[in-house]
Amino acid sequence: MTDDEIPADMRAKVAASDFEGVMKFDCGKDGVVVINGREVTRQDMEADCTITLSRKNLEKLVRGELNPMTAFLTGKIKVEGDLSVAMKLQTLL
Repeated sequence: MTDDEIPADMRAKVAASDFEGVMKFDCGKDGVVVINGREVTRQDMEADCTITLSRKNLEKLVRGELNPMTAFLTGKIKVEGDLSVAMKLQTLL
């Protein structure tokens, strides 16, 4: 996936949701992807919840190849901030 494909794939899923809040996916040197309500951007901003993970794992998450709960329990993703927002990831993607 290219840098633009990740947010594009997320937009379709997020647009159909009722998600409220700001969730940031921080991939370190590979940048960030932020879900802000029903919008998806690569612009960094303050978030209710920050999920730190590798770009590779973000791609798997978006494609449905990585279960968010399993990824959290196995340390593939780290969550900071409001855990109730992070829990919405399960149904969001």
